[in-house]
Amino acid sequence: MTAQNNTIDVRCHTHPALVTGTTASYTTTVTVVGVINGKFVTGLTAQTNAALPTTDVNTSAAFLGLLRSQGTVLVWGQNAAGTTQIAQGTIEDLDTAGNFINAPQFPSIPDTMMPFSYQVLKAGVTASATVKLVPGVDAWAATGYTNAIVPIATLPVRPQVA
Repeated sequence: MTAQNNTIDVRCHTHPALVTGTTASYTTTVTVVGVINGKFVTGLTAQTNAALPTTDVNTSAAFLGLLRSQGTVLVWGQNAAGTTQIAQGTIEDLDTAGNFINAPQFPSIPDTMMPFSYQVLKAGVTASATVKLVPGVDAWAATGYTNAIVPIATLPVRPQVA
């Protein structure tokens, strides 16, 4: 008799080489492959200046925008069919040096999503105080907007600030 494993195995087996475009687009240079619940997913083929999803996989609503001195984390992933999905974490304030006062919390990840990267977004002191920068809508290169992408095999257990 063997013990039953009741955990869901979600793991990315490929470095996605994810980069943002100058507009609200993204590029990967390899096919992303991995596992959801022990089954290999259909690979997300290399993307070139592909349009970003404009809604959060958890809420089906538009991503929440950032005002000056705010930041958030996006978790990039795919479903078993090879469709890109993004989940947004909490929005947190930045100090005057542009560092998080409290680290943004990772969002809940659906059992049907395989994360392959997380992205830390910040709207610094030169960003607008009245017009929100919205992921998937506004250009990544908008004034005051910075981002850092980290490829992952599995989602880290603690919030990340870089």
